Amino acid sequence: MVQILKFRKYMRKCLVASLLVIPCQVNAQTALSVSGSVADTHGEPLIGATVRTSGSSSGVITDIDGHFSINVKSLRDTLYVSYIGYEAQREPIAGRKVLNFTLQEDMGKLGEVIVVGYGTQKKESVVGAITTINPDRLKSGTSRSLSNNLAGQVPGIIAVQRSGEPGYDNSSFWIRGISTFQSSRNPLVLVDGIERSLNDIDPNEIESFSVLKDAAASAVYGVRGANGVILINTKRGRIGKPTVNVTFESAVTQPTKLPDFVNGAKYMEVMNSIAAESGKRPIYSDEQIYNTRYHLDTDIYPDVNWLDVITKDYASNNHATIDVNGGSDIIRYSLVGAYYGESGILARDKSQSWDSSLRLHRYNMRSNVDINITPTTLLRFNIGGYLQSRRGTPESIDDIFNQAFTITPIAHPAQYSNGKFARVVYRENPYVLATQRGYRTMNSSKIESLFALEQDLKFITPGLKFKGTFSFDSYSSNYVTRAKWPDMYNPAVGRNAVTGELEMGALDTEGQDYLGYEKGADWGNKSTYLEFNFSYNRTFAEKHTVDAMFMGNWRNYDDGSKQPYRNQGFAGRFSYNYASKYIAEFNFGYNGSENFAKGKRYGFFPSVAAGWIISEEKFMQKLRPVLSKAKIRVSYGLAGNSSLDGRRFAYLSEISTTDAYEFGYNKEWSIKGKWEGAIGVPELTWETVHKTDAGLELGFFNDALQVQFDYFKEQRRDIFMKRSNYPASAGFSEAPWANIGKVDNNGFEAYLTLNKQLTRDFFLSAQANVTYAKNKILENDEAISKRGTYRSTIGRSVGQLEGLVAERLFTNDDFIDPDKGILKPGVPIQSYTSTVRPGDIKYRDLNADGVIDALDITAIGGTTDPRLIYGFGVNLVYKYFDLGMLFQGNGCTWQIIGRSQDFLPGGGNSATGNILSNVDDRWTVDKPSQNVFYPRLTAGPNANNSQASTWWLKDMSMLRMKEIEIGYSLPKNLIAEIYLSKARLYLRGTNLLTFSKFKLWDPEVTSSNSNGLRYPIMKSFSMGIEIAF
Repeated sequence: MVQILKFRKYMRKCLVASLLVIPCQVNAQTALSVSGSVADTHGEPLIGATVRTSGSSSGVITDIDGHFSINVKSLRDTLYVSYIGYEAQREPIAGRKVLNFTLQEDMGKLGEVIVVGYGTQKKESVVGAITTINPDRLKSGTSRSLSNNLAGQVPGIIAVQRSGEPGYDNSSFWIRGISTFQSSRNPLVLVDGIERSLNDIDPNEIESFSVLKDAAASAVYGVRGANGVILINTKRGRIGKPTVNVTFESAVTQPTKLPDFVNGAKYMEVMNSIAAESGKRPIYSDEQIYNTRYHLDTDIYPDVNWLDVITKDYASNNHATIDVNGGSDIIRYSLVGAYYGESGILARDKSQSWDSSLRLHRYNMRSNVDINITPTTLLRFNIGGYLQSRRGTPESIDDIFNQAFTITPIAHPAQYSNGKFARVVYRENPYVLATQRGYRTMNSSKIESLFALEQDLKFITPGLKFKGTFSFDSYSSNYVTRAKWPDMYNPAVGRNAVTGELEMGALDTEGQDYLGYEKGADWGNKSTYLEFNFSYNRTFAEKHTVDAMFMGNWRNYDDGSKQPYRNQGFAGRFSYNYASKYIAEFNFGYNGSENFAKGKRYGFFPSVAAGWIISEEKFMQKLRPVLSKAKIRVSYGLAGNSSLDGRRFAYLSEISTTDAYEFGYNKEWSIKGKWEGAIGVPELTWETVHKTDAGLELGFFNDALQVQFDYFKEQRRDIFMKRSNYPASAGFSEAPWANIGKVDNNGFEAYLTLNKQLTRDFFLSAQANVTYAKNKILENDEAISKRGTYRSTIGRSVGQLEGLVAERLFTNDDFIDPDKGILKPGVPIQSYTSTVRPGDIKYRDLNADGVIDALDITAIGGTTDPRLIYGFGVNLVYKYFDLGMLFQGNGCTWQIIGRSQDFLPGGGNSATGNILSNVDDRWTVDKPSQNVFYPRLTAGPNANNSQASTWWLKDMSMLRMKEIEIGYSLPKNLIAEIYLSKARLYLRGTNLLTFSKFKLWDPEVTSSNSNGLRYPIMKSFSMGIEIAF
């Protein structure tokens, strides 16, 4: 949820509402006292504002009424008052005993210092493309996965969620799109400077979240920075009495959209109609249809809605957190604990002694402690991690839904009245998979540790600091499977004429009537990290500011393979700022990987950037009331990608042993021989990306309205891939690898925020962002026969969909004899089937050879991964009420849904597939329309109509109401009496509405066959409470 400033201010007040004035360490002989109050421009007391004397690092905090009392050494001292989100004030005491302060809001202060690569910088000095986001916005929704809250929230990030399965519902996401053929496309994620998973932490642990997008921001990461970087810092302690924040949220969840299928009687009628159009006798009798429609003897005439059988009406999840924060000027601490529990929508058989329905339990913990050993020495301890347990059926969840979506409603009952189960050829019984196969418990845990020592070296020279970091992380997992399975029969053939007992078909497979036992453990992985870091920041003559950093690091990642993964290197940054107007910056990374041969392991990745803060120029001062900020920045540089698909040490050749030489009369003897498999590539190196960025930042009306626009261009070179063009005479047993791929990726992103206090009681906040990225393949070593033709992938996008071009449906005019399928001369032959009929799909013969075959396949549509993603939202606060909404959408995303044949009767084999409820929108003899969803349907396989083609190409663009929330905060005068500083109740809805041209299932869901046959994305209705004391 996008939090608005007014509410954030109220939260900050409430967090410290129970705090009394905290006297800091002062000279024991001091007896002078000054008191007063701190308020905002509306007269509202600011609770927790810091008041101290100038030159002192200690002070006091205002109480619930905004009052303070501080001991001073002299009435000639100066008081310094600060509060997050407000302009600080200095006021000489001048002999007074009472001083009252009124602080002005300063929107710019909220992001004054931001996290950058291996350090921090003032926001005004940043010339790289870096986006920071308020961590409160990442708490939206009830999902366990942090990645699911990125889409539409963070400009530059393109994210899609393809499944809602508990524990496996993470979104795939990329920074500024995709520009490589390799699977390693995700950005580098660093939590407290250590490489970790984005989804391992709870959103409530986060203190800052930054996205580094261009080379100026990511070049310091060298061979790890090509795909961009996400920096997350976890919460740290603050000076003050302990504050405790508790949240609890409980949600009811349902699928956003499931496919809708015909019932049993309708299925029979459709199949009869299809048979009649082919000149065949009805498949089902009127009696069968009647008995099925009215559910007469459901053992013999089943009518099963398989989705209803395997799923519950709703599922649920719960999320609870506790956050304790406090400390003194010597020691500060932050402790965050979180619990997340989720139940899936799969049903269970309550007659069984076990529960095979999906259940996920996850516990997160993080403790950060900062200790000032001396006034210039800081020691940090960070301990975090999680425990997770997931319990459910041993079967693949996606496979269960696949079977439920594709099996017909009349195949057999979920379970016969005699307790037996059946299955049909090429299909499994979904109910058995979901409820009768036992259960599996999977446990995983991770412990993360970090120790850092920071030393201020001002005794050497002012502004110089040192930081040393050591980290060790360890992950492990184990499982226990208790499997069983019942006897499986062919479907019942009828009833005994005398006894009426059900006569089952033959036994298909024999079951196991007890719970077996199998256990296993994964060694997991362990990661060790070391870093040293020198930083320098100093201003000379009030106008010349120098910022510099030099660091070195070493990482060892051991996943149990024969050789750990290792990275090491150096990085540096030098930045010069003149008069807060002109900024120049140089960054570099020099690091390497053991994946490459000696002499090829290290690379140098530099970047340069410049910025001009135009609004600081004298000629702009007259415009400052309107144009409060204007900044231009540009950057260019290099970054790398050392992750290699397919082979780790690809510079080495593989030697295999086999019984290659056999001899003797009957070849009864053999000698083992050695042969060269994959050929080593000694010259192999990392991918390199050349990144160019130009950005414009504008602020209006004291930055109440802020606009940011970036244009970016990325040129990826030396992409690691298998060769396609090499002479057969070379004798390679498999295609050799090479750094040969080239891809360009261009696009833009824009971001707008508005924060406006309309009246004393009414606050408005709004935000919108859009990101567009399109890549183009320049070189992929494709076959020479394809180059320069309609079949070429050069000039297309990575992941470009391909298929046949569907011109229309065949009509009688295309045939000499429509009944026999004899085409007129000049009409291309459809090679995918022996005969076609009117109503079948007619494809375009692109190479004009008179035959429709694989040589006519070309690029169609775009890509499954969206090129466009956007989001917009609004937040309103009126007195104690708040309302927030967030919409998220994507565009330029396509799927070919018919290629799997799962929803065409007959499918791709002898098993008859299920039929969607839109089946009447089809070509028939009586309605030979071209404007239909389905071509001619057949009772058996129709390979012609199920080819990947433009007929089945569907635009999956969508707009989703990602979240809507309404809350009420109890007045502080009511909750103060029960020692609470905050109490807020709220109702939240997630994924409630989805708007899309595609209506059959949730457009974001996809599987390997682009048919939506998997666990659905969920919508939720939740209620929550937040309290602080």
